[in-house]
Amino acid sequence: MNAIDILKARGFFNQCTDEDALRKRMDEGPVTFYVGFDPTADSLHVGHLVQVMAMANLHRAGHVAIPVVGGGTVQVGDPSFKDETRELLTPERMEANKAKIAAQLAKFAPGALVDNADWLMKLNYVEFIRDIGRHFSVNVMVKAESMKQRLERGQGLSFLEFNYPLLQSYDFLELYRRFGCVLQVGGGDQWFNIISGADLIRRVEGGQAWGLTTPLLTTASGAKMGKTVAGAVWLDAEKVSPFDYNQYWYNCDDRDVEKFLKLFTFLPLEQIEDAVRGDIRAAKRLLADEATAIVHGRDVLVPEHAAVLPAPVVDLLVASGLAKSKGEARRLIEGGGISIGSDKVATIDAVMSAPGLLRAGKKRAVSVLAAEA
Repeated sequence: MNAIDILKARGFFNQCTDEDALRKRMDEGPVTFYVGFDPTADSLHVGHLVQVMAMANLHRAGHVAIPVVGGGTVQVGDPSFKDETRELLTPERMEANKAKIAAQLAKFAPGALVDNADWLMKLNYVEFIRDIGRHFSVNVMVKAESMKQRLERGQGLSFLEFNYPLLQSYDFLELYRRFGCVLQVGGGDQWFNIISGADLIRRVEGGQAWGLTTPLLTTASGAKMGKTVAGAVWLDAEKVSPFDYNQYWYNCDDRDVEKFLKLFTFLPLEQIEDAVRGDIRAAKRLLADEATAIVHGRDVLVPEHAAVLPAPVVDLLVASGLAKSKGEARRLIEGGGISIGSDKVATIDAVMSAPGLLRAGKKRAVSVLAAEA
């Protein structure tokens, strides 16, 4: 099965430059491709996962992934479909962000992370404008939808931001030269930047390169993917606990379950079709557990423990495996590390009287069920 067919079947495909030629090239052997992430925060979030999982699926299909962190481009800020100029980061914060994002990306496509600061920070501005800038038309750039909307809203566009498409295009050219990279994958909002890069490769090197974008996703209710009332759903366990991450997926709209199973898990399509034909709650549990296992590992998945209720919390902690002994259970409670649902357990004599979630810290939890006496 051609990798493009895989992307289409799972919902990752939006647009592609010269799809037939790219299919033929993929049939001939592994294609080297890249996906870029500007380190604007110290974690990726669910909104990034479409590109991340597209990268992972291409990697699993035998193609060569180059995850790129934008240590150079983040210092400019991508204006595409943004309402305002991004906050510029300090070097210290940017380095910390890069390190954390690199660790997260390594879970999806093994290989060394590439930082575009390695070449962008060494550029001579006059030479860059002379050699690269001459291939870009200002008339074309201001008509690009990503720029046009910003200007039409009267929000202005700094000259710094106006350079961003040139820098991203140059990334593609540099990766083509260094690694033989011939495909860039990105979100639909990156279309203009991506095709500009492929065109730059053609103009400067006479080479053929392709661009492929993923759709911009919203939930069935129209909400932006990965956003909740509490804010972004981060992949970092310190920002969003594995349990809360799991619950985000489990609480999704029933109408989104099949789409999300295809996009955010690696389950075979036949298994997904069988799951959504059955009990929707079981399908949502499957989605939540698979999506969580990919990001946080299976050891954080919430097990179930049946107990005769009411029961002392100390006893439940030991019986469920959250504590190795009653002494450890008491120390966890006294240290403020135990909660039932979102409520802290205040005393070592506390009793759990109804089924619910018993949590130890941010990463471990047990769903306590009522058992018959």
